[in-house]
Amino acid sequence: MLTRNAGRVVLALTATGAVLAPPALAYAEEPLRVDLRADVDRDGRVDLTGDTDTAGENTWSVERGAVFLPNIDDDSKRCPTTGPNGAQLSDKKLAGCNDASDKKVNGRADAADLARVRSVPMTNLPSDAKGSVKVTKGAAQTRVFIKRNGSWKPVTSQTRLTRAELRAGVEFGVEGKDVIRDSAKWDGRTAIRLKVTSSSGTASDTVTLRAAPLLTHHALQNTQQLLVTKVKGDDSWAKHQRKFVKNLEKEAQQAGITKPLVTFEKYGDIWAQDFVEPAYLNMTGTDGRQRTMRVMLRSAQDREAGRELFEKMRGPDIGVVQAKGRDMQGWETLNSYGNLETIPPYAHNGRSFPAGRIIMGERRDGSGIRPSKEIRTLLKSQGLQDPLLLDTSWLHVGHVDEFVQFLPADTPRGWRIGVADPEAGLRLLRDAQRDGHGATRMFSVPGFDGQQAPTETVDQALASRYLVSDNTMAAEKIAANLDILKRETGVTDEEIVKVPALYTRGTETGDEGTRVPLLRRLGGSAGPEAAEEHGQQQFLGRDGTPATGSTPSAAPAPAPNTVMTSAYVPGAVNGILLSRDRYLAPRQWGPVIGGKDIFTEAVTAAYTRAGMKVSYVDDWYTYHLGMGEIHCGTNTLRDASAAWWKR
Repeated sequence: MLTRNAGRVVLALTATGAVLAPPALAYAEEPLRVDLRADVDRDGRVDLTGDTDTAGENTWSVERGAVFLPNIDDDSKRCPTTGPNGAQLSDKKLAGCNDASDKKVNGRADAADLARVRSVPMTNLPSDAKGSVKVTKGAAQTRVFIKRNGSWKPVTSQTRLTRAELRAGVEFGVEGKDVIRDSAKWDGRTAIRLKVTSSSGTASDTVTLRAAPLLTHHALQNTQQLLVTKVKGDDSWAKHQRKFVKNLEKEAQQAGITKPLVTFEKYGDIWAQDFVEPAYLNMTGTDGRQRTMRVMLRSAQDREAGRELFEKMRGPDIGVVQAKGRDMQGWETLNSYGNLETIPPYAHNGRSFPAGRIIMGERRDGSGIRPSKEIRTLLKSQGLQDPLLLDTSWLHVGHVDEFVQFLPADTPRGWRIGVADPEAGLRLLRDAQRDGHGATRMFSVPGFDGQQAPTETVDQALASRYLVSDNTMAAEKIAANLDILKRETGVTDEEIVKVPALYTRGTETGDEGTRVPLLRRLGGSAGPEAAEEHGQQQFLGRDGTPATGSTPSAAPAPAPNTVMTSAYVPGAVNGILLSRDRYLAPRQWGPVIGGKDIFTEAVTAAYTRAGMKVSYVDDWYTYHLGMGEIHCGTNTLRDASAAWWKR
């Protein structure tokens, strides 16, 4: 009789003894065995001979499991930015084009954006053997290619693998069509099955991969390039803003940043922190190095300036993700990305965040207003940076960057928390008054373009109906938020840097006619007429509404007994980390006593104690009067080459 073991001699028994069976019955075939493998250990190589990529090939965790990239960049620059005759494309059409929106492997000859899956060569195959490939999970979000004769072809339901291909081993490439948007609908996993059939039977094997998570940057990643808006026009405010850009470039160069500024010049929205959040995708490439794709996450706030991310930045290794979700009930400012910062990597109380953790602000005044549900769902669905919400209902703009930051540190944790300290700001004024300097001007900033410099004195500031109470309240709110951060991260008081600051509720005309007006048009003289004259979008206040000199209509009515404030003295924590030890803060323009600005001296001392070298740039008329500072008006691209699964 025949057996299933090829090469085994079969004996026939007779009455006189054993004899050899006829040659036709001497050999049989081995059972089919299919072995499909992916880069489970994330070293960039699919191991076909050892066992490094076999354990856990159908499971996935932060530490282990094959990864593929959502292929949303535009390697060959094929995506249009305008329609016929230069017509403006809709947001939907702008966002609808990327390398994954067609069925080709675009751009790079080495197909670096594709994750590899390989089959172990099958040497003993019947002559009628053939194979097929099917995506059994995540098919709508994934595309698989097969490499044939040196080129990549999309796998379809009609694709068949020949016996020769199966004997040699087959190479597949996997790309994602989009980032993970909602893990309840798709958790990022895709399962690929290779099935082989023949006259001797059928066998199959399946491997699981997961889309690389979309991650935001944190302060331990080195700054590589700065983003800023550069406004057009010949009026004095526009020239003043361009001077700010020039000074910013100089500071970047002195900090060792060699890449030139990325300047947004089309739409006139100066709040470059707010209409985009730079993020990244990362997997190990076939060369063993990290394959990184930058992703510009467009604000859900419908700011037109976000279109320039597609028009100017999208290209090789740079994609753009657009998520709208306007469910803000009239307070769209929380959807600006100054309201999104990232705690550096940490582990505490059994939870680990190797890629850092997002913080965002919400209103805790009974209104229930939070950032867009769609954005929060997208961020949480990545599975690594679970957003932590803080209370920003006490801030008029409502952004976390107005009071908290994270700084590198030579400590076991590797970073510190920097927070605004209103109590220290009040002490500076009280000490100045005590020492006989109450008549000194509160602000040393000069006038601009016919606008009178603030004349308020230290005595008048301290005698204000609101200044002390506003800052007492701000200190309490900051302390409550800091308690949340300490509880969640394990940070101690010794790891907190307190930076002098002052806040004020501000009014349209100014308290007693002397308080700095915070709800005025940016730049004083750059009104709607100036914007129209130069063909620009009207300048926006940082809450995303036209800064017309009155309370923006989109700002919500505060709940009873709720006070909303903004920076009185330019907010020092609202600056830019240029390198591990260099920090750029907004010029303070505080009271000058004995030839020195007392706020500048105190801020410098705070950062120096934290190991930082501080420099300053003037943003008073460009950003401060619009309720923001230089952090609000800029953005950073950081080094994302490290593996996110390793801390």
